Amino acid sequence: MAPRLEVAIAVRHRGGENGGVANAGNRQKRAAGMKSSQAVIAIVLAASLGAMLPARSSPAEQQAPAAQDLSGLHAFDLRVGNWKSHHRVLKDRLTGSHEWEEFDGSQTWWITLNGYGNSDDNLFRMPKGDVRGVTVRAYDPKTGQWAIWWFDGRNPLGPIDSPVIGRFVNGVGTFYNDDTWRGKPIRTRFIWSGITAAGAHWEQAFSPDGGKTWETNWICDFHR
Repeated sequence: MAPRLEVAIAVRHRGGENGGVANAGNRQKRAAGMKSSQAVIAIVLAASLGAMLPARSSPAEQQAPAAQDLSGLHAFDLRVGNWKSHHRVLKDRLTGSHEWEEFDGSQTWWITLNGYGNSDDNLFRMPKGDVRGVTVRAYDPKTGQWAIWWFDGRNPLGPIDSPVIGRFVNGVGTFYNDDTWRGKPIRTRFIWSGITAAGAHWEQAFSPDGGKTWETNWICDFHR
């Protein structure tokens, strides 16, 4: 709140015989006093308003916007469209199994978030029946990293897993997160490679020892 200013005004004199002359003199004094008071008010108001306005920062004090890392923003762009897929899945994970099953599928991929995200809808023709799933990805320009979430159509009301997070280096995207498998802590790794307009390669692996060793359990190749 601005400070309140109060100005005292002189009282009019009552004259006798010389009242007319006295009154004229008093009027001149009052006029001069009022001008002086108005000048003081203007100075005080200007000082008060100046104190209330925010101080301007110098160019050196103004912070430049944070630099953005867009190096991986377009890494998935060639995946947009319709794809056929071939899958190889390890039948039993982290047990030393070497038995794989294979099946085909399809995928539709599109851009979201004005280019800063994408999603794909998948159909897996698994031996025990068709399964559907959806992937959602989002790019963080502050870190240059992608976050990837997986939604399994067999459990639509289940909890959403934490995303795998990572980046592309020399055309290869590597993404990690911490998870559990059959009640035990594991590390999960996704690898995307060979992304072209005609195909792509994806792998999933688990590590039971914090990333020291890895077992690949799902391999997928995409083609038009």
